[in-house]
Amino acid sequence: MSLPFLRSSLCALVVAMPVFAQAATRQCRLPDFPQEVQCGQIQRPLNPAQPEGKKIDIHYVVVPSQDRNKLKDAVFLLAGGPGQSAIELAGFGQAIFGRLNRRRDLVFVDQRGTGRSAPLHCPELENSADVVDQEAMFKMADACMKNLQKLAYGDLSYFSTSIAVQDLEAVRQELGYGAINLVGASYGTRAGLEYLRQYPTSVRRLVLDGIAPPDMRLPSADAQVALDGVFADCAKDAQCNATYPDLAGRWKKLVNSLPQQISIRHPRLAHQLHIPMTRDTLIGLVHKTLYAPSTTAALPYVLTQAERGHFEPLVTLSGALSLVGPGAIAYGMHFSVWCGEAYARPNTATPKDDFEMMTSAMYNRVCEKWPRASIPPAFFDIPASIAPVLLLSGGIDPVTPTRHGAAVATALGAKARHISVENAGHGLLAHGCVRDVVYRYVNAKDDAEASRVDVACVRQIPRPLVWLAPVAAAVSTATSFNQGAKP
Repeated sequence: MSLPFLRSSLCALVVAMPVFAQAATRQCRLPDFPQEVQCGQIQRPLNPAQPEGKKIDIHYVVVPSQDRNKLKDAVFLLAGGPGQSAIELAGFGQAIFGRLNRRRDLVFVDQRGTGRSAPLHCPELENSADVVDQEAMFKMADACMKNLQKLAYGDLSYFSTSIAVQDLEAVRQELGYGAINLVGASYGTRAGLEYLRQYPTSVRRLVLDGIAPPDMRLPSADAQVALDGVFADCAKDAQCNATYPDLAGRWKKLVNSLPQQISIRHPRLAHQLHIPMTRDTLIGLVHKTLYAPSTTAALPYVLTQAERGHFEPLVTLSGALSLVGPGAIAYGMHFSVWCGEAYARPNTATPKDDFEMMTSAMYNRVCEKWPRASIPPAFFDIPASIAPVLLLSGGIDPVTPTRHGAAVATALGAKARHISVENAGHGLLAHGCVRDVVYRYVNAKDDAEASRVDVACVRQIPRPLVWLAPVAAAVSTATSFNQGAKP
């Protein structure tokens, strides 16, 4: 969840598809998906209070079960962001849930504002080939808001999680499924919780990966904790500390040296970029690298290089200038959802660190003008669940930390089970044997069996070893060889 943040063999497709799905869908193909799937759409009112008013199309894709003896409890994937397209993540979903797909349909619904469902894209923000500073971002966001409001569905106050899950329930009913299994990742966990609150009897099992509770205001409250953990681990490791001494001190020195004008080579297009490196730009780039242990392992190197004036490694590691992929964010939807929900209630908390100050200032300014949905007070409640819920957390996740999972599990009650992996980052579905645990959890015949699913394979893992530049090692070896060769 951030501003900065995939296939199937379909056998006997027509035979395997139930009668209700055949009536509602058509055969289609997705980019980079090798077989035909089933595509469908339903019309939904833009404003739920005016069912006969302006309509939008909600698009969905069904990857049908491969078994003639299919089960009726389909698996729905809820994408993250907010702003990701579930349909664009269908390949990832099928790869993770392929075993479940043998006897269950997989369903991917583009939430309103994303993908094919009345999309709210901000092309300038989403496709920038430059490192965008805050001031430029504000101008792009403001221009995008004005352009979006010109669309036929441009009343941005009707793009919220509460309304979106009503669309999801309409798709479930259209396809004729009974109680379904929901898997939500990142922001998708918030959508899953809201669906569970509004439609508790429509949920058979719920899996939440990287929990974003409804009252979560900033996607950076634990970023400084994650960064401090990198510094502390490096200080405790002899080789890391010797290679990158006083990393915390170097970080402070780097932050205090800004703003400055820098020149870097574009990591993808190879031309020179001349950009202002501000404190907020630096914080934003580092925030992106904290999501996964594989990138945090390289942070000591890239921060040391940046402190010496070389910012190319940091910009490259952050992925800030990478091509847009399947997980891209529709920022118009992102702001519509976030501004409505994060600002629905007064906030008296003061940002406690650089990361919170950066994201707070950004959202405050964008959301000051952005139209906001009306959020029902009950949205912020998490009632005890009558359906089993499996919650997954990464201990060094800078966005949706373990404490969120623990608090939500407590609120959900006795049917909730929380798994935390200490040195894992944002998202556990592709981590080790977690996908097998999720399979057994969803596939369990009854709630009692689901509650007893063995999770012992989800072992605690060490943080990845710090990355050491091979060039430095080569230079050291060459120097030693030359010194030994001297007469």
